[in-house]
Amino acid sequence: MSDFAGLVAVVTGGASGIGAAIARRLLAGGAAVAVLDRDVTSAPAGTLPLVADVTDDASIVDAVARVVADLGGLDIVVNNAGIGAQGDVAANPDDEWHRVYDVNVVGIARLSRAALPYLRASRHAAIVNTSSIVAHTGLPVRALYSATKGAVSALTRAMAADHLADGIRVNSVSPGTADTPWVAGLLRGTDDPDGARAALEARQPHGRLVSPDEVADAVAYLASPRSGSTTGFDLAVDGGLSAVRLPSR
Repeated sequence: MSDFAGLVAVVTGGASGIGAAIARRLLAGGAAVAVLDRDVTSAPAGTLPLVADVTDDASIVDAVARVVADLGGLDIVVNNAGIGAQGDVAANPDDEWHRVYDVNVVGIARLSRAALPYLRASRHAAIVNTSSIVAHTGLPVRALYSATKGAVSALTRAMAADHLADGIRVNSVSPGTADTPWVAGLLRGTDDPDGARAALEARQPHGRLVSPDEVADAVAYLASPRSGSTTGFDLAVDGGLSAVRLPSR
């Protein structure tokens, strides 16, 4: 597992959940890893933890400069930070639409923009964005969240086209419902947490939640120099939700 030896990676939202799993996987592959998050107290051991907010351009620019100064460059950007939203199209006011888009979509633009000069200097430059299966499959009461993740998938393809000549590959992963602290918190807020979890598990054809490590392995594949011919691609890690239809029981 030395695909990333000598490479430097940045992971946003890397202090917990899927982001922390990604940071650990890249570390295991030999990368030097910086974690950008608003709270880095639980950032994986061995990473460079930096407090940054993807909605604050100055903090992102400063964090990227710190990564380059401390770790010697920048080769891989994982735009993983994101927030959720529930409800149909009428459920959220304008301020919430702007807030979720600011984190989930514009946050990707901020970090990628700040990283571009350094990625152009890398021989193995890669950007991986975290989208979601809701970008491809309509699920109930996820209108705002789905809209932002659809934008992430479209943005990924556009960035792949724009920066192929720069030697920068851009791909995305689309997890199904993952077994993360955020999902656990949502379940605790229901009247029947066990029943709600069972319903989420049953929704995915393989009958369980996606593990953060499975998403991390997909990100590692897309970020690896061994994937030099893969760009503009979205990799679903969803237990078959977007592609498999099982017969009713």
